[in-house]
Amino acid sequence: MINKIICTLMAATCTLGAFAQNTDGSTGSLVKAEQEFAAKAAKDGVKSAFNAYTANGALVFRPNPVDAKTFYASQPDDKNLSWEPSYARVSRSGDWGFTSGGYTLNGETKSYGEYLSVWKAINGRWELVLDLGAEHHKPLQPVTTHFVEPKDYFKPKFSGPKQVAAGKDIILTTEKTLDATLKSYGIAAYGGFLNPDARVIFPGYEPVIGKDKIIAFYNSMVSKMSIRTVGADKALGGDLAYTYGIATIDYRTDLRESFNYVFIYERQPDYNWNLIQQIYTPAER
Repeated sequence: MINKIICTLMAATCTLGAFAQNTDGSTGSLVKAEQEFAAKAAKDGVKSAFNAYTANGALVFRPNPVDAKTFYASQPDDKNLSWEPSYARVSRSGDWGFTSGGYTLNGETKSYGEYLSVWKAINGRWELVLDLGAEHHKPLQPVTTHFVEPKDYFKPKFSGPKQVAAGKDIILTTEKTLDATLKSYGIAAYGGFLNPDARVIFPGYEPVIGKDKIIAFYNSMVSKMSIRTVGADKALGGDLAYTYGIATIDYRTDLRESFNYVFIYERQPDYNWNLIQQIYTPAER
């Protein structure tokens, strides 16, 4: 009887482990969770993988934000989507992190793109809370991995609702300032908000990496941009934050288009918040 109980517990543990990777606060554990997520999609289907790895209340942008479990409840369990993380970071508090990389969709015609996923540590396991992607042509640039481990561990002893709300307010204020600066100075305003190694994922283009290249990219096609924040969250470690919302872009060709976006911010030594990752995906009205 005892052996039967032990075997049952071991089987349950293995089953849970297959659905969500334990987190030890490292970027390595998050990358492993992403890779196991992709492996499950290849083996059992995309619907099964998302149902197993997404948190309750998670949002997927398909193309507008929708509850992940609600969306995949009505989707076929296809095995035609594959992806691999190439960039990942985790907050020094270990409570959330993000991954991004290339994906391939094998439909009637093969398509390619880049994705960004935000993960949170829930009950000791990584669970997906945000996911979106932007399609582009077949990749021409070589892929290099960049997985950044937290520089140390820090989590405040007291982090109640008031502290969490105050942290979100800081990020909302930062993005409100970004929007006001864009309205006043145009796309050049990004120069004051981008990290030197920032990345942009934009539909139709492979990732643009580096502040100077991003500014040149924006200047080449964007006349004006405005952003409206819908949601935000800040890591308890105080080093990383993300926002999502709607960006309205006026192109130099006198066309206007709306996008859903997710921005990732990092706090700098001077306590300013700089963008380290941006992704846009077309929004449906």
